[in-house]
Amino acid sequence: MNSRPIATTSLISSSSPLSSQPCHSNSPNNDSTTFFGGDDTSDDVEGEDHDFDFSGGMDSPSIYRGSDDGIEIEIEKIGKNSRRIRSRIAIEASLQTVWDILTDYEKLVDFIPGLAVCQLLEKRGNFVRLFQIGQQKLAFGLNFNAKGIVDCYERDLESLACGYRRDIEFKMIKGDFQLFKGKWSIEQYNTKRNEDKDSLVGQEFQTTLSYVVDVEPKLWLPVRLVEGRLCREIKVNLSCVRVEAQKANHDIPDN
Repeated sequence: MNSRPIATTSLISSSSPLSSQPCHSNSPNNDSTTFFGGDDTSDDVEGEDHDFDFSGGMDSPSIYRGSDDGIEIEIEKIGKNSRRIRSRIAIEASLQTVWDILTDYEKLVDFIPGLAVCQLLEKRGNFVRLFQIGQQKLAFGLNFNAKGIVDCYERDLESLACGYRRDIEFKMIKGDFQLFKGKWSIEQYNTKRNEDKDSLVGQEFQTTLSYVVDVEPKLWLPVRLVEGRLCREIKVNLSCVRVEAQKANHDIPDN
């Protein structure tokens, strides 16, 4: 995710496995919401989000928890028409590799399904401003074209007890959501010491990519109508980031 729309991972029991969904598309006709879109071509009607069990009830803070394909997702009710979605995925790649992929903003459209546009409007220091366009197919054949300007803040690297963490915070300042803000967080835990901290040779690590977003649609669109699809998009997005990062990590030379 630095305030930035990227995107998007974890805890879902899905009737349609990720392996059946492509992780590469730059067609603007794919279904997606802003910021990191997902590819959801199903024609579900409202209330038929089969991938999600909202057993917690609308009065329960935690509406849904689940996991699938190494991705965890939790939906929390934080307001009448707003949700907090937390997600997490393990990636076999270094923190720096994942960071480089997430912050190469204009190339996100190359592998994030449904993200039609991700344009870099401004960059100075750790601040980035993006213009993004995605599409989301809603119930009854309604196409929701979400667009927005997102401010991102790339935070400095933090040292942990046995690893590192780096965050990207983001907030939509203008767009089709009343509220859309959150954070990408990359944590790397080293399992094998290497005297050369700048080298990946001989280094073993465990990296986790986390994504949390608070979302509230405009008044005309009930959050109930989009929360399930948002989660599916986040799942696809996180999976695609994992594929790109692990592919890039395997391309790193041994010497």
